[in-house]
Amino acid sequence: MPLLFVLGCIFFPLSFAVLCWGLQNHSNLRMEKQEAVLVASKLVSSVQAVMASTAGYIVSTSCKHIIDDQHWLSSAYTQFAVPYFIYDIYAMFLCHWHKHQVKGHGGDEGSTRVPGSTWAVARGYLHKEFLMVLHHAVMVLVCFPLSVVWRQGKGDFFLGCLLMAEVSTPFVCLGKILIQYKQQHTLLHKVNGALMLLSFLCCRVLLFPYLYWAYGRHAGLPLLAVPLALPVHVNLGAALLLAPQLYWFFLICRGACRLFRPRGSRPPSPCQTQD
Repeated sequence: MPLLFVLGCIFFPLSFAVLCWGLQNHSNLRMEKQEAVLVASKLVSSVQAVMASTAGYIVSTSCKHIIDDQHWLSSAYTQFAVPYFIYDIYAMFLCHWHKHQVKGHGGDEGSTRVPGSTWAVARGYLHKEFLMVLHHAVMVLVCFPLSVVWRQGKGDFFLGCLLMAEVSTPFVCLGKILIQYKQQHTLLHKVNGALMLLSFLCCRVLLFPYLYWAYGRHAGLPLLAVPLALPVHVNLGAALLLAPQLYWFFLICRGACRLFRPRGSRPPSPCQTQD
């Protein structure tokens, strides 16, 4: 279905461009470009997350046999969503670029642009967002070919469950928007932080033990015996997918500790609040 891939290539960048334009030109908003780029990118990510989670729920609940049952949405949405990861690498760079410009390192109108500043910004972006860029690249270059070719129509249930990992993304996006507007101490930010932590734990960290448990139930194996019954490359792939989730969950927990620290405790430093 190459048409779905082409539609994804059009849908995500176009949605971003339209949202940026609307946020900057709507009479009740009139956002600065930096704000519009950040908010638009997070809105597109949230829309993709809702679509992915919905598709994942439909697929996983429709597959009664977790190995052999198939659902057309598993391959269709995968092909539609792959361009999102390519687009999002660029959208994250734009956010980083405009943030850099506002700080005065990239040369605003009327000032002289520093030679090599674009490359410096790109290097700073890759340094800061290396794990996320690597994650997106792996999704496109490894996970997509494996899901389309290697699976050969098997395991749609597991793919559906993996798509539901996106449940936590809207809370992550809202948190970043609230931080952008310095709303870290509002009730909304605290409630969103709690929901982000809970959804990330359930849908990204505990997801992998659940998948092992589901396979063990299907194969009549106890949970601890499942890794021994699976090929090494399957366990290795699961470990590589789980590793960044554990790191990001650690960062979320660290942020939650700062967020819910009692008022009498030492406040976080300005650099911490920008993490």
